[in-house]
Amino acid sequence: MENENRFQLRTIEVLQSSSSRVDEVIVLGLITQLTEGKYYLEDPTGSVPLDMSQTRYHSGLFTESSFVLAEGYYDDKVLHVMGLVLPPSETRETSLPYFGNLNTFGGISKTLLKHSKNLSKIEQENEDGMIIFLSEVWFDNIKVISKLKTLFSGYNDFPPIAIVFMGEFLSCPYGYEHSTQLKAALGNLCDMILPFKKLRESCKFIFVPGRGDPAAPNILPRPAIPSFITQDIKSKLGDSVIFTTNPCRIQYCTQEIVVIRQDLVTKMCRNSVHFPDAGDIPDHLTKTLLSQCTLSPLSLAVQPIYWKHADSLSLYPMPDLVVVADSFQPYTRSYQNCQIINPGSFPHTEYSFKVYVPASRLVEDSQIPNEDT
Repeated sequence: MENENRFQLRTIEVLQSSSSRVDEVIVLGLITQLTEGKYYLEDPTGSVPLDMSQTRYHSGLFTESSFVLAEGYYDDKVLHVMGLVLPPSETRETSLPYFGNLNTFGGISKTLLKHSKNLSKIEQENEDGMIIFLSEVWFDNIKVISKLKTLFSGYNDFPPIAIVFMGEFLSCPYGYEHSTQLKAALGNLCDMILPFKKLRESCKFIFVPGRGDPAAPNILPRPAIPSFITQDIKSKLGDSVIFTTNPCRIQYCTQEIVVIRQDLVTKMCRNSVHFPDAGDIPDHLTKTLLSQCTLSPLSLAVQPIYWKHADSLSLYPMPDLVVVADSFQPYTRSYQNCQIINPGSFPHTEYSFKVYVPASRLVEDSQIPNEDT
C-alpha cells in the first residue's frame, strides 16, 4: 500500500503556475475549441491547450463540449495527454440519498414515486403490462399503415400500457402542404384505431415529434406538434392520445423512462475527437450518455439547445430506461442498472419494434410478420 501510486486531480490554474514540467497529471475538464482546429481543456480555473498526438483513448465517444479525465504531463504551457477517459457515471443508488424524497424526474407529484409501495404493487401485479416503442413511423405510407393495423389487431385483446410513436411521421417533406398532409394522415390513423375498442379504451397513444415534423427548428427540446394539426384526432380519441415534446419523460408507477427522437449515433461519431478503434458503437454511446448525464453531449454549433428547458435533457439521477430512437440499427444495452434502447427505423428494419415490460424490466425485440398474399 505504501508504494502504491496515488493520483490527485489538479486544476489548470495550478498547472499554469508551474514553470517546470509536471508529471503524472490528471485533470477533470471540458473539451473545447477556443481557436478553430485546436482543442483545449477547460475547467473553472482556466484553459490549457492539448497535445493529443500520443493519446490512448478509453471506451466512449469523446466530443467537443464533453467532460473528460485527461492523464499526462504538463510542459511548456501545453498538456500532453497520454490517456483520455470519461468520468465514472454515478448510479441511481449513489445519487438518491442526496435528493431524499424530492421528485427530480418531473410530473405533478412533489415527492419521489420511486419508492412508493402502492405503485410498486400495481407495477408487479401487472406482470403482462408492456410499453411499445416504434420509431420513424410514416403515417402516409400504405405499407406502414397496413403493418400498424396488424399491430393493433394483435394487441386489441391484451392492450399494452402505451404505444409510443416517434417521428418523423411523414415519409418525405411536402413543403408548404406538410402540415395539411400530416393532419390528414393522423385522421386516417384515427379512423383505423376507432374499431379497436379495447385498445383505444385501455392504451395510451403517445406521439414524439422528429426533426422533420412541424413546427420547430433544429433545436432541443422540441415542442409538441401544434394543436391545429392534432385537434381532430384528440376530439375523437380523447385522453387516449398524447402529443408531447422531444425529448419527453414517462412515469409509469415507479419506472422512470426518458424518450428522445434524435440521430445521436451519426452526430456523435461525426463530431468525435477520435473515432473508436475497437468496440461496439452502441456500447460507446451508452457509456458516454450516462457519463455525461445528458442526452446531448455536443457543442451548441452541432446541436442548439433552448436553455430555458435544458433540464429536460438531463439524465441525472439516472432513469430506469432511456429510449434513443435513432436511424442506427436497433440495440439494447444495460449499464449501471440503466437500460438504453433503440427501436430502429420502423420501415427500414422490416417493421421491428421494442417492447418494454416494466414489471420485469425486460426489453423484448418484436416484429410484425409478413402477411402471405
